[in-house]
Amino acid sequence: MNITFLGATKTVTGSNFLVEGAGKKFLVDCGMYQGKATEELENEAPFVYDVKDIDFMLLTHAHIDHSGRIPKLYNEGFRGPIYATKATCDLCAIMLPDSGHIQEQENEWKNKKRKRKGEKELPPLYTADDAVKSLEIFKKVKYDEIIDIDEHIHARFNDAGHMLGSSIIEVWIEEDGKETKIVFSGDLGNNDIPLLSSPTMIADADYLVMESTYGDRLHVGTKDKAQVFLNIVSETLDNGGTVVIPSFAVGRTQEILYELDMIKEQKGKDPKFEAEYNKLMHAPVYVDSPLAISATEVFKNNEDLFDEETKAIMERGDNPLEFPGLKFTRTADESKALNESDEPCIIISASGMCEVGRIKHHLKHNIWNPKSTILFVGYQAPGTLGRTIVDGAKKVKIFGEEFSVKARIEYIEGYSGHADQEWLLNFVYSFIKKPKHIFIVHGEPKAQMVLKDKIVQSTNIPVTIPDFGERYTLDDTFAMEKPYNDPVDKKYLRLQVLDRIQTLQEEIEDMQNIVKEDFLEQDKSDEEISKLNDKVKDLEKKILEIIENKD
Repeated sequence: MNITFLGATKTVTGSNFLVEGAGKKFLVDCGMYQGKATEELENEAPFVYDVKDIDFMLLTHAHIDHSGRIPKLYNEGFRGPIYATKATCDLCAIMLPDSGHIQEQENEWKNKKRKRKGEKELPPLYTADDAVKSLEIFKKVKYDEIIDIDEHIHARFNDAGHMLGSSIIEVWIEEDGKETKIVFSGDLGNNDIPLLSSPTMIADADYLVMESTYGDRLHVGTKDKAQVFLNIVSETLDNGGTVVIPSFAVGRTQEILYELDMIKEQKGKDPKFEAEYNKLMHAPVYVDSPLAISATEVFKNNEDLFDEETKAIMERGDNPLEFPGLKFTRTADESKALNESDEPCIIISASGMCEVGRIKHHLKHNIWNPKSTILFVGYQAPGTLGRTIVDGAKKVKIFGEEFSVKARIEYIEGYSGHADQEWLLNFVYSFIKKPKHIFIVHGEPKAQMVLKDKIVQSTNIPVTIPDFGERYTLDDTFAMEKPYNDPVDKKYLRLQVLDRIQTLQEEIEDMQNIVKEDFLEQDKSDEEISKLNDKVKDLEKKILEIIENKD
């Protein structure tokens, strides 16, 4: 039995794992890369395996970084079944066509640039119609039931508590008279995510492939996040500003709606709290994402997956996804109208990392305004506009135009859908029969190294952080090879060059501000300024050498 790591390796997106055993080849997830433009180029690269050789797929959940390349896989000839929970199938039915629509829009913009340069126009990664066609191979499964893929391969989907329908997948493979069990954590949720049940604890495994998004940190302020949220919103509305919440259309949006509704349950005799609460309840709250509207309907149609507290609330006739002041904007014109109004309000809009979608328009109209607040409630991948803002950038570019960041920037980490270090470790500790080996994926290198050290120190279980293209034999020899070494490494080398140029561009902009504010405006001697001028000349010379392709 072999497993090859072909995505989410030392990065947070692009999950894709190839398993070979019992005469079958199957995939776990086939996600898109998101974040840096250089990483997103990976989406267009051909699959390193022959798509037609893949027998089936197991899908952990519907988020695009786990499901987003399924239409591409389908277009290239994959027709095997994709096993996923009912809620995951329902969500993919709206998320994948939406992703295809985004591919079409972005490709149209890119083709205009290609046309102006006299270059050949290219097709999108896939279209909305392609995505719809790929849905025909999805097969719905239930939580907690063992399904027989064939007589030698069995699987069970368990609630991962990360988003509606998300799964930890157990896979049993019998080969040469020996059964091996491998567990894929998917994305693990927190134990206190609104609406959702806690992640399932798994009893045993031979091998574990687990995520590590927050492997180096603990979530802070999770107990008081509703109050923190209320304070931020109240202060912004008092200032006559807009609260812009970049939120993923599926998951965080519904949880925020839940939190907004649940705040009224905490309404007490505290005059300050009551005043802030009443202000919130009378403020318009706009969910500006057609996808979020459809996703909210999927949530309502899968109420059986809600946690017991939410079920009890709904049995009392209170739907936590509905409350006074909540408005959905479906059309582009309705969305534009939000930015033409001076009315203080709350706008929840996708995408959560501010890379695509309507959120960029709302940032354009609010990020320069000191009265407004940009409130982040989810993970921001490196290289994204959202991460740049969270990290404290003074200026950002949106649609090619530069804006000063004058709005209040807040980040409530407690809303993250990912388990923090404590709960990732608790997931490992919960195994009665501990895994022989753990593979850490879906995380930035620092988070992975910290989590690895914690696991090894506390359990003595061997841990590997795989690189892209590495194949491991899951037996006593535990051999590793890299069959896809050459094409992948060459591709990454080219991407690294582009990545470094992008970083250099950002650093030059920072240098310009630092030199202007901290050097030229101070009382520096002519000699100091002359030395600085010589250094800038040397840098200019090196850039010209690259442009002119000199050695």
